[in-house]
Amino acid sequence: MAGYEVIAEGIYLVGGPNISRSEDATVFVVDFEGELLMIDSGSGRSSRVLEDNIRATGLDPHKINRLILTHCHIDHIGSAPYFRSEFGCRLLIHEEDAEAIETGDPVRTAANWYETDFPPTKIDEKLKGGGGWLDFGKDKLHWLHTPGHTPGSICLYLDRGGKRILFGQDIHGPFLPSFRSDIGKWQESMEKLLQLKADILCEGHFGIFQPQERVTGYIKKYLRQNS
Repeated sequence: MAGYEVIAEGIYLVGGPNISRSEDATVFVVDFEGELLMIDSGSGRSSRVLEDNIRATGLDPHKINRLILTHCHIDHIGSAPYFRSEFGCRLLIHEEDAEAIETGDPVRTAANWYETDFPPTKIDEKLKGGGGWLDFGKDKLHWLHTPGHTPGSICLYLDRGGKRILFGQDIHGPFLPSFRSDIGKWQESMEKLLQLKADILCEGHFGIFQPQERVTGYIKKYLRQNS
């Protein structure tokens, strides 16, 4: 397995299928001039692999200031307790998905799908409302509340090197009552993402899509399938 993949300057894919373990959703680290942001954390069975992959990029995991969880499912949140315990990073998630993590709900976290469990874990910062940004020196990381797959799903984006990079984890679904999914809200969320005109899409399970035409085509494909 490859240790990491460079997506753009200072943006690394460090986990996911063919990178860490097959059951891991994609995991990213963004370098903001030495301050690191981690996006999602895999299923929990590859914590040390993720750590090793981060180190392989030349980055120090102790510099991870914040770990943003795009939603409450185990393949995205599994190693969050490890990274906070080992490196002191703060955990962030939208308030609509926070309860599932803080109670370790086996259904809402989908831990039961993976025949594992997730320990009740405190969230340090709950994102509220429809969107906002996090400041990293001169840079900003934007977040959008994109409910549909789960009530608290979010997507992230930033502009770097003349390109807009969108982290759209699990925008494809699936949509299940046990996840408290809502197709109508998801369709509205996808229209918001199309308006961003992203040049690169970092998806949760199906890889990296670029240029802008492929990003748009990917989102519209799922809109057609779920119309």
